Amino acid sequence: MNADSPSNGTTVLDLLELRKRLPALKEGFSTGHPYKHVVIDEFLTPQVFQRALTDFDLVSKEQWTGYLHINERKFANSEPSTWGPTLRQIAAELNSPEFIAILEELTGIPNLIVDPTFEGGGLHQSLRGGFLNMHADFTVHPHYRHWKRRLNLLLYCNENWLAEYGGGLELWDATMSRAETVVHPFGNRVLIFATDATSFHGHPEPLQCPDGMARQSMALYYFTHEDKPIVKSTDYRARPTDGSKRILIYLDKIALRVFDAAKRKLGISNLAGTKILQFVERLRHSRHD
Repeated sequence: MNADSPSNGTTVLDLLELRKRLPALKEGFSTGHPYKHVVIDEFLTPQVFQRALTDFDLVSKEQWTGYLHINERKFANSEPSTWGPTLRQIAAELNSPEFIAILEELTGIPNLIVDPTFEGGGLHQSLRGGFLNMHADFTVHPHYRHWKRRLNLLLYCNENWLAEYGGGLELWDATMSRAETVVHPFGNRVLIFATDATSFHGHPEPLQCPDGMARQSMALYYFTHEDKPIVKSTDYRARPTDGSKRILIYLDKIALRVFDAAKRKLGISNLAGTKILQFVERLRHSRHD
């Protein structure tokens, strides 16, 4: 893959190399369990990856939105104007017609649509203690009623990440009875997976990485146009071992469902919804103090 700087007009992705790997990648995607997925390591050249890490450190702190409630503890930034040039270039190429053509061939899904607004995506980071409970993603874009969500692409931007830190993305079966696959967020790794109402995933155990370190990723979502897609908000689920936490997970999911409906009808922002969920959690804590 080209190691030249994105700022001089060159590409950050070696599309020719990806095309050479397509037969093996297609086989891996189609046979993935518990649902279709594929992992691609060494996605960027080492030089480009290092510049991406530097850009992550330079992202404007004021632009990070905290999702700090019962079902997740992470920060997100969906404003590319606040990112460095390498991260912006990577996102642009992952949304380019050339890369989309590769995605369509890889997955067998034609006519994929990119989301330039990075709704729910963009840059994510979780600090020590951060987590993301098991869930299936929202099924239809909040602002485009006919956009059915089909694929997630996660690019992990972590340096020297160890499995003992946790944060492996668990892929669970449709009945939420067990995890069938765990994808560790090792640096320069991409995970592409099909998303629907039963593609449950998450990293529910609090991170054990050192203080000052974060689990970092770039997330892009792809859609297709459908006449009447079924609309479902993010569906958090408890694991069999979650015990008494099950009711809290469920109540938080209901609050999120109300916010999702309001966002679709009234255009409420993600920041406003986050404040609502944080208020619900503070209210829960106050009743137990």
